Amino acid sequence: MFDTVLVANRGEIALRVIRTLRRLGVRSVAVFSDADADAPHVREADVAVRLGPADRSDSSAAETYLRTDRILAAARRTGAQAVHPGYGFLAENPGFARACADAGLVFIGPPPGAVELMGDKINAKEAVRSAGVPVVPGSQATAPTDEQLVAAADEIGYPVLLKPSAGGGGKGMRLVRDRADLPTEIAAARRVARTAFGDDTLLLERWVDRPRHIEVQVLADAHGTTVHLGERECSLQRRHQKVIEEAPSVLLNSETRAAMGAAAVRAAESCGYTGAGTVEFIVPGIDPDASASASEGVRDFFFMEMNTRLQVEHPVTELAVAVGADSAGLDLVEWQVRVAAGERLSFTQSDVSFRGHAIEARICAEDPERDFLPTGGRILTLDEPRGEGIRVDSGVAAGTVVTSSYDPMLAKVIAYGPDRPTALRRLRAALADTRILGVTTNTGFLRRLLAHPEVAAGRLDTGLVERTAQEQPALLTAPYSPANATTPDAPASVEAPSPAHLLYFAAALARHLELTPATDPVGWTNPFSLPSGWRLGGTPAWTTHRLRTPGQDPVAVSIRSITAGNVADATDNSAGTTREVELRLDEGPAHRARATLAGDRLHLTVDGLRTTFSLATDATPGLAAGPVTWLGVEGDAWPLHAYDPVVESAAGAGAHHGALTAPMPGTVTVVKTAAGEAVRKGQPLLVLEAMKMEHVIAAPHDGVVTELRATAGATVAMEDLLVVVAPVEDAAAEDAAADPVAAPAEPAEVRS
Repeated sequence: MFDTVLVANRGEIALRVIRTLRRLGVRSVAVFSDADADAPHVREADVAVRLGPADRSDSSAAETYLRTDRILAAARRTGAQAVHPGYGFLAENPGFARACADAGLVFIGPPPGAVELMGDKINAKEAVRSAGVPVVPGSQATAPTDEQLVAAADEIGYPVLLKPSAGGGGKGMRLVRDRADLPTEIAAARRVARTAFGDDTLLLERWVDRPRHIEVQVLADAHGTTVHLGERECSLQRRHQKVIEEAPSVLLNSETRAAMGAAAVRAAESCGYTGAGTVEFIVPGIDPDASASASEGVRDFFFMEMNTRLQVEHPVTELAVAVGADSAGLDLVEWQVRVAAGERLSFTQSDVSFRGHAIEARICAEDPERDFLPTGGRILTLDEPRGEGIRVDSGVAAGTVVTSSYDPMLAKVIAYGPDRPTALRRLRAALADTRILGVTTNTGFLRRLLAHPEVAAGRLDTGLVERTAQEQPALLTAPYSPANATTPDAPASVEAPSPAHLLYFAAALARHLELTPATDPVGWTNPFSLPSGWRLGGTPAWTTHRLRTPGQDPVAVSIRSITAGNVADATDNSAGTTREVELRLDEGPAHRARATLAGDRLHLTVDGLRTTFSLATDATPGLAAGPVTWLGVEGDAWPLHAYDPVVESAAGAGAHHGALTAPMPGTVTVVKTAAGEAVRKGQPLLVLEAMKMEHVIAAPHDGVVTELRATAGATVAMEDLLVVVAPVEDAAAEDAAADPVAAPAEPAEVRS
């Protein structure tokens, strides 16, 4: 066994590996960028080494976690004997594996030759085909040209899927249903592949409509033993990125499970594989409720690719698979280390069985209400779920700053149960108990997805998530979302407030409670500084709080005290944090409410219904509208900003017509226009990339580019101005103003 292992990664996987090393008694070495200097994996490791240039701060992956020379130098400096790559970054880079070997270090993973073969999607298909593994029909050339890809698509028929040969994780994949779109999609896929993997080679495969993505975990030692550890269902995806994974799959019968497992073992043996790896298959979808005859025998399945590393979703296998007569679980990271150290597997295929069901949800920094655009910011509150059968693999903590430089995944919540319904219930409850304030995430969305009737029934396919978002968006929409806060009816209406209205009420009350001043040392408070609304000879006045959330119109929440009818009540500044008030949204009806602030929880009772919100305030200096109130409920969270109509009006008067701002923090990768250029509506102007996602900024109308601030390679923040496209009539007016001696226009023709 090794004495010291360097973990060449960051985030939750680095922390996951470090904890296994500690349990094994192995000294751990972390590496970090300046952005990760105080990250949990750095604090947890025995030793940590900074990566990045010595003369400046540069936390980009290219200058830190992707720098082989700096990682090897850190290993030499700390006396590491082996390197664990985690997943992502250099985990599937054969050059890195060889560099480790050349430096006298053990690469905790498969041999470089296996990484290289399986990393080349084209050669991998040929290798497993030769081993008797069924493959998806597709292009055959080693490095097909654009013309060869088009010809292959014509031969196998549409729809087709474009994939980077050297890639993984869904990045750069393009689904093409129309032949006319193929050349454009090829160019886009090559650009992403070149940027992400340094290789723009593509392959093309026949797309199976409504397919299921099922993968098999394999484990092999260097002494000739290879086993499979059952399958994982990974069909719930969005833009080819997995969001929910589970083991076992409800689709497979025993015959198909055995056949897929045997095929996965043959695929691994075909490349001399050692360590932990995953063989991914595409399976035509079949309704689990189909007749018994339809579920008998071995079903069709096709090899897609092999991931020569540990997978993000490996915890569901660890929880759902038993090894040996005592039904013990297993630690895949531990077996990676043991195999790399030369040990034999202590079990055979006959010792492996399933012992229940496990489901994993990936929590990512992205906004489901804005088409899942990447988000960022400082985590103000982090409260991870606990309970029977619940496991959390997380790489962040309160205070962590989430940037656009790395993958958007923050944590994974995994639930185990003796059966699938129990695991589903436990995971939904765990996601509801997950509190992340300060950064918008997909936590609540995942919870609603797990409640989808098709998901509950096990009728899954890789297009279900996006199809539901288009056809049944209400199933995935957050009930408390400000987007649902319709303007209330006339005051005569006595309908109960909607959940979205409750969110605004809670934000206004949180700000209202902050207005209450602290008592002085002798216990006296100036009564005129209290937000009681008390006035002589009349009912208390309304105090109005104007609020807005990104992308929504501002609202006004008015509050007045119920107990401020006399001088004594109005001047009583008790130490308690409970208030009895009346509330109304805009000109809507008034509702009686009670608000209690208890630490970071705000308990709000409106018309007899009590709701508890998580509460945090972002008081970062320099925020244009002042402190931001963050509220969370049932896994969702929203920032609510103060709205000043005077300031907003002044800002709006100077705003650019046709101004295009960054919809997410990220890096400008391509600029396709120039100042002064005439453009057409929908014409791509530039490309913004963040967290594995590429976003095209297009012209909103016909016009002229009057201002271009974006440059290729520049990092931008959300809502930074990128480009201004003046409409044709505005551009003409500007030209006329600039040239007062221009010839007068010809008079219009008059018809009678």
